[in-house]
Amino acid sequence: MGETIHIYHTNDLHSHLENWPRIRDFLKQRKQKHMNDGESVYLFDIGDHVDRWHPLTEATLGKGNVELLNEAGFDAVTIGNNEGITLDYDDLNSLYDSARFDVIVGNLLDRSSRRPGWAETHRVYRTGSGVRIGVIGLTAYFKPFYEALGWNITSPLDELRKLVQEVRPNVDMIILLSHLGKRDDEMIGNQFPEIDVILGAHTHHVLPQGKEVNGTMLGAAGKYGHYVGHMKIEVDTSTKQVVEKKARLYEQAELPSVVREAEDRDQWFRNGQELLKQEVTCLTKSFPVDWFHTSPLPEMLCDALMEWCGADCGFLNAGLLIDGLEEGMVTKQDLHRILPHPINPCMIRMKGAELKEIIKQTLNEDWPHLEVKGLGFRGKVMGRFVYSNIHFEDHDIFIGKVPVDPGKIYKLALPDMFTFGHFFPDLQRLEKKYFMPEFLRDVLEWKLKQ
Repeated sequence: MGETIHIYHTNDLHSHLENWPRIRDFLKQRKQKHMNDGESVYLFDIGDHVDRWHPLTEATLGKGNVELLNEAGFDAVTIGNNEGITLDYDDLNSLYDSARFDVIVGNLLDRSSRRPGWAETHRVYRTGSGVRIGVIGLTAYFKPFYEALGWNITSPLDELRKLVQEVRPNVDMIILLSHLGKRDDEMIGNQFPEIDVILGAHTHHVLPQGKEVNGTMLGAAGKYGHYVGHMKIEVDTSTKQVVEKKARLYEQAELPSVVREAEDRDQWFRNGQELLKQEVTCLTKSFPVDWFHTSPLPEMLCDALMEWCGADCGFLNAGLLIDGLEEGMVTKQDLHRILPHPINPCMIRMKGAELKEIIKQTLNEDWPHLEVKGLGFRGKVMGRFVYSNIHFEDHDIFIGKVPVDPGKIYKLALPDMFTFGHFFPDLQRLEKKYFMPEFLRDVLEWKLKQ
């Protein structure tokens, strides 16, 4: 006799709730159909469902996303870096208070180095015929960020070795919920033949028919809800052996339309905006933004960033500010609209010679029009660089009124996205301090209140 097990998976929605109504209804209908047919079915999300660019996510600090996962009938999730490091310690600790699903993450410990009460390292599910499925969850190893927030994160591979040894003798198959990325998933497939299925995320990769690596089936469904993954697993119930694994993706755009699709999407957005209508300050004049020319709001934000970090100087790109601020009342919703990024302030210590080279790199004429993707950036283009306490005279660079001293140590304030090696590779190796959980919009709010 055989049993068919259906696994549906989503990942990296990043609060693109415009795609959620079709996904929600599709998953609810599929789950009900399989249950009616007497087949086992499980729904898993592989992290980064939460993204604070969306007003509802920002206003509820992710709890609105948890309600959406509840409504769709998910069985378990793991966390991504957006759940893990864009909320402060207490907000992540309470994120899943109302969850009606399991949260499985095997490499996160709280500030007392214990497993948080809302998370499990693994979970065993038993199908209708008695097949035991061990599900393990792991999240990306963003050690400096987790530690800055008070969490202890451990090596995913070290934890996986321990968990596989612990879980494998007690189950018939293992599924890994991996918010680690495609390269790590392929490496795990090669190194851990005990794992039957890896459902992947983090690098937004798409595997239309899955990918088999050393007998392990990998599945991944891209980003933003463009796809829903479906893994169909056939098991011989007499031997409890997996005999076949098939993977496919359903395109969100081709899922059945939903009656109140537009209304749901608009309502979630409006609900978030309403909740964010909390007054921050009242401006006596407007502060416009120009991405390619001098304008007041980017300069104000750059000065605020330098002050916040206690730095000697600072820079940022004007494209971070999506829009300016009008004269009159400013609310949290306004600040979220113009600075939707989950980007933190950062300060780096470096010698003057290194600082001079980094500043010279910001003068690249191609950068203002560069379209930026990822790294927490939620804008359109880089925009011109804006400086605080950095001046240019002839061919020399000044900090304050003094030319940069090549041997002196300086403290540079900048957005954290510039420290990941994509734009300034030399910054990766230098000593850094990340200011968390505050985002750039929090720094601007602090400055405006002054």
